[in-house]
Amino acid sequence: MSVLTVGTVAFDDIETPFGKVEKVIGGACTYISWAASYFVSDIRLTSIVGGDFPQDEIKLLESRGVNMDGLKVIQDGKTFFWAGRYHENMNQRDTLTTDLNVLDDFDPELPESYYDSKYVMLGNLTPEIQNRVIDQLKSPKLIVLDTMNFWMDIALENLKKAISRVDVLTINDEEARQLSGEYSLVNAAKKIFEMGPKYLVIKKGEHGALLMSKDQMFYAPALPLAIVKDPTGAGDTFAGGFIGYLAQTDDISFENLKRAVIYGSAMASFCVEEFSLGKMKNLDIQEIRDRIQAFVDMTHFDV
Repeated sequence: MSVLTVGTVAFDDIETPFGKVEKVIGGACTYISWAASYFVSDIRLTSIVGGDFPQDEIKLLESRGVNMDGLKVIQDGKTFFWAGRYHENMNQRDTLTTDLNVLDDFDPELPESYYDSKYVMLGNLTPEIQNRVIDQLKSPKLIVLDTMNFWMDIALENLKKAISRVDVLTINDEEARQLSGEYSLVNAAKKIFEMGPKYLVIKKGEHGALLMSKDQMFYAPALPLAIVKDPTGAGDTFAGGFIGYLAQTDDISFENLKRAVIYGSAMASFCVEEFSLGKMKNLDIQEIRDRIQAFVDMTHFDV
């Protein structure tokens, strides 16, 4: 099954208690594509970069089965750039620089070959862009949308329109509270379901993730790790593993969504072990299977 991913491809400067790296590859679309590539071989990337983006990185993604026909390259422009510094506990970060560059003019026109995409992962972009992409799709089987509090602050009505058109919304716990106006995540979910989505994934960072429908709930813990070097892209890697597994199995039942949350969590646990894509580029299937088994061993019990 095909996976369409729409989002940023970027350069990042990252500083954590474990070190500092400059102008490494980042962006939601990048992390989503790398994670999904371990599950499916038909990934359709839609983003924009400047002429400064390295061709080697494009070729690497293509070698993983990522179709780059939807990547617009502005030769005389500069790629989106973000710089951030993480606090000691790695749960908080300060954004030091955000240069939109070519992203400021991003108006995605999907290639015709993308119109029939079945599994769609809309990365964190303006709700206007997310709606524009949905308009171009023919008959998607599942649309997942990721967003953040910034769009709730400045584009709430457009965001609500986008949310009403998707199957799964992924946000963190504070964003769920802001969007719903409810502190209890159970009550927050009830309010959000009234906006239209069938499922809600509430990401809780090092405390795991909640998958909710109107009448079912599943909690997936995060895997305790000895080393967490860089949390950048973990949420997008989760999304890539989640949608990649669903596309591979072509099953959108709640039971399979539960498994997809575990696969997404496993991929995110790899991501944070190295800076940027250092770990994601060098995984093998057995490592992923072993990590999934670690989740099973950690959570299985008999009553």
